Amino acid sequence: MGGPKSATDRSGGRAPFAGLFGWALFDWATQPFYTLILTFIFAPYFATVVVGNPVEGQAQWGYLTAVAGLIVALSGPVLGAIADATGRRKPWIAGFSIVLMVGMSALWFALPGIAVFPLIAIAFIAATVAAEFAAIFTNAMMPQLVPARELGRLSGWGWALGYVGGLVSLVLMLAFVVADPQTQKTLLGLEPVFGLDQATHADDRFSGPFSAVWFGLFAIPFFLFTPDGGSARAASGAIKRGLRELWGTIRDIAHLPPIAIFLLARMLYSDGLAALFAFGGIYGAGLFGWRSFELGLFGISLTIAGALGAVAGGIADDRFGPKRVIVGALIGLLIGTLGIVSIDATRVLFVIDVTPEAEPNALFASVGERVYLCFALLIGVLAGPLQAASRSLLARLAPPDKMTQYFGLFAFSGKVTAFLAPLLIATATELATSQRAGVAVIILFFVAGLALMARLRAG
Repeated sequence: MGGPKSATDRSGGRAPFAGLFGWALFDWATQPFYTLILTFIFAPYFATVVVGNPVEGQAQWGYLTAVAGLIVALSGPVLGAIADATGRRKPWIAGFSIVLMVGMSALWFALPGIAVFPLIAIAFIAATVAAEFAAIFTNAMMPQLVPARELGRLSGWGWALGYVGGLVSLVLMLAFVVADPQTQKTLLGLEPVFGLDQATHADDRFSGPFSAVWFGLFAIPFFLFTPDGGSARAASGAIKRGLRELWGTIRDIAHLPPIAIFLLARMLYSDGLAALFAFGGIYGAGLFGWRSFELGLFGISLTIAGALGAVAGGIADDRFGPKRVIVGALIGLLIGTLGIVSIDATRVLFVIDVTPEAEPNALFASVGERVYLCFALLIGVLAGPLQAASRSLLARLAPPDKMTQYFGLFAFSGKVTAFLAPLLIATATELATSQRAGVAVIILFFVAGLALMARLRAG
């Protein structure tokens, strides 16, 4: 499955290029799950067509996402402890990869109508948990692949490939699979491949098996060339040792208030950001009746904005410091989130009446759609700088001799409450019977994160 276990040792602490490229390409392989399924194609389809009611669909999607997040939060540290103690990670990643591909493929059976809900719920939860566990285990391999001074570059390389992978997969879906409802043609003016029938939403459902095939193809270099490091060891006592070390790190944080404040802030605002991306497409689909074609163009725009924002954010980080970048990004995200929840079919900014356009079939024809797109692009531009500056700030705050340990806790803090925002969104949506009320919950996470960052005296 993997390269020679001593590959990193023989290269002075650095894996061969093929191994590094295979590791980074794993982000490219998994990204369509997040881009096509969680955000821009399958999730809106599930909410508006499978469930059949945008409000109820948003609530149900929130509950499913919360269940998956809770499983990851409760099980991730335990599985990580076992993997650390036994020394091998690729066998675990292979197992999660199989579950991920099966779960994504099963989404093909999400025909319109709630009758398939149990099957799709199980498939979605299984795929989400498997994707998150695979990410935890592949991230844990980083210190074995490069020296500590190169961890940021390796991480950035994978992040960049993931961004591009999401964009390429979305473009391919629009170019060859998803048809404009008005013209019945794809973005390139072609008939959808394989004769996919829009009447049964085959183009939406195809995002599942497409993502599974994509993953299976592009994950191969990781398994062939990336060295696993370490040797197989008995798992006896692994859970106890791993949790003891985790508890020791958490106790140490009590003596480092800036890190404690920052990790708590990051836990809150990262939950809000993840929820915003997870529900932004569902909200737009329910609000404007967008289907996969419009949502795909929407996703391409946001991905390009995110890439440009990440570049600009890196420059701002070097010039002004990561704390200022994080605070500025959170203020901008608050404005963007307030902006999108201020829009409905007849109003923008809560009180400004807008008249529907005379050309309802044109893309993004209404004033509300255009204003929504502007606020969404603002969110897309700021997401990259927020995430990149967060990593940069921890690198400045953490003790140099415990850098890897604290980055492990950094990853854990981003997942431990990942279920909370979807759960609150689902509950608010259902209680208020309003998509707007559900999405508005995200504002609380950004406000809380911003309040904690304002107390931080560092960076």
